[in-house]
Amino acid sequence: MNVKIMIVDDEESIRSLLNTVLTKSSYEVVEVPDGATLKEKFSGPAPAVVLLDLKLPDADGLELLPLVKKQWPRTEVIILTGHATIDAAVTATKLGAYDFQKKPFDHKSLLLSVERALEHKQLQEETSSLRQALSTMSGGASPIFQSAAMKNIVRTVERVAPSDVSILLTGESGTGKEIIADLIHTMSPRAKGPFIKINCAALPRELIESELFGAIKGAFTGAQADRDGLFRQADGGTLLLDEIAEMPTDTQSKLLRVLQEKEFRPVGGRVSYKTDCRIIAATNLPIEEALREGKLREDLYYRISAITIGIPPLRERREDILPLANSFLKRFAAQAGRVLAGFSPEAAEQIRKFDWPGNVRQLQNEIQRAVLLAEGSMVDPQDLSISNALKSTSDEELTLLEGIERNTIIQLLKETGGNKLETARRLGIGRQTLYNKIKAYRIEV
Repeated sequence: MNVKIMIVDDEESIRSLLNTVLTKSSYEVVEVPDGATLKEKFSGPAPAVVLLDLKLPDADGLELLPLVKKQWPRTEVIILTGHATIDAAVTATKLGAYDFQKKPFDHKSLLLSVERALEHKQLQEETSSLRQALSTMSGGASPIFQSAAMKNIVRTVERVAPSDVSILLTGESGTGKEIIADLIHTMSPRAKGPFIKINCAALPRELIESELFGAIKGAFTGAQADRDGLFRQADGGTLLLDEIAEMPTDTQSKLLRVLQEKEFRPVGGRVSYKTDCRIIAATNLPIEEALREGKLREDLYYRISAITIGIPPLRERREDILPLANSFLKRFAAQAGRVLAGFSPEAAEQIRKFDWPGNVRQLQNEIQRAVLLAEGSMVDPQDLSISNALKSTSDEELTLLEGIERNTIIQLLKETGGNKLETARRLGIGRQTLYNKIKAYRIEV
């Protein structure tokens, strides 16, 4: 996997334990005993994730956190502490921490937090690149959108953006839902107002309501001052509720009332405040499944889905694959100081034929890798990691492999008690890819 995780903790036993747990999951681990050593590491390569102890002998984790984010902007930080308080968690989140883990650790919870932090890091990098790719809009459609499906989506955005109607974005992970949300906000009368985003899967259950609605001093242990929620921060602008199906259902009920009454009440407060923000929600779960499994309340779904925009996966809009690939090639070649004329005909055909289960995110990573590995003036098939996946396989071999894969998925689902996220992790695939395979193989969960 070659993903670097840095552990910053003064207790050698804790570092050793975390090292063992993370190494077993194929992560590369770097141990750091104190704040001074951490600062020395700033001149080196950035780790993907930093596990940062809140209390170090020579520094406070909350003081080190902004330094880490400044030196390594794309590094995700998970705070570790044996003395967790809500106030500290809120402060850490505001300073850029992805998550907050209490000591002693639950190994599964910690690994899940690291996995989600890595997914969030990938999403942020994808979003940054896609914003650049979509920065030029002309004639009602972006030049990199050649498929009828995406041109229709852009036209829909143009029509609905000027209104205040709530919008639900659906589609597999990596298809670019956050980018479409950006376009909606940018093309709306609220463009000069704030665009606030929250990943509902990233915040602990006990924090999400105070994060959304705010809290009054003394409302709960650790609430040492009044603080504004995201509804107040987004006033006059747009609020994106990403991964809304991961929001606790009791919070969904309170959110529904806010959307209906256009007012909210901070946690512990007695006074309600009017809210004037547009809601955009997004999910990568199939809506039917989210409703059936009770992850998304039906009444909330109907409230937020006045307009639903489904973003199809790349395999269903192959006309966009090569334009996107060429856009990424130009950008990554410029960043790497390389001069590449493009893709050879054979490489272009492989890129076009591949199904891209990770969608635009996977395509972006593949092109970035190819730019670094290409030895000639063009990207050739041997520069692509997808080449092996496209080698011909007989129908008999394919049927056998599919049978093995189906049985493996069924067995892992049994072992995990039907936990799809854990099953996907064990298989080494994305959650949405697992959903697609469950549907394709008609597996009853």
